[in-house]
Amino acid sequence: MTERTDADPTMDAIGRAVTTGRGGDPAGARAQLLDLWEAIGVGGDPLHRCTLAHYLADLCSDPAQALAWDVRALDAADAVTEQRVQEHHAGLHIAGFYPSLHLNLADNYRRLGSFDAAREHLAAARERSSALPSDGYGDLIRAAIDGVTTAVENRDTAVRDSAPGATG
Repeated sequence: MTERTDADPTMDAIGRAVTTGRGGDPAGARAQLLDLWEAIGVGGDPLHRCTLAHYLADLCSDPAQALAWDVRALDAADAVTEQRVQEHHAGLHIAGFYPSLHLNLADNYRRLGSFDAAREHLAAARERSSALPSDGYGDLIRAAIDGVTTAVENRDTAVRDSAPGATG
């Protein structure tokens, strides 16, 4: 089993906000995450920015708003070092972030009807999917890549039932 290697109050606060959202209070979770975003700032720790933006995007019902947060998450991921990820959690690797980040961008573009952009991010997600673990999480992301690919092929812009926040 992998273990967290340091205490990080910001990551803990992000986790509490995510729990709030998953517990049925997406508005409360959004408010908490937006407050944290203000505290972190655009020049703050890239791991914090990446994680927060990734989760905040999941709380946006408007695909354009979700896209803006997912772009922030991807930009921040590009600034996260492997060392920083390992300092937070020994079992994580920055390469494993990218399939999900690109998947989310593809899904947002698809929902906005920008199918060419969606295909580009699906290709990036698929190309980087070898970094996913061979476990339930990896299987979930790979299945979602396939699901979004099918939706793009069908030019379907509807929210997927399995999309983060689809029920909230």
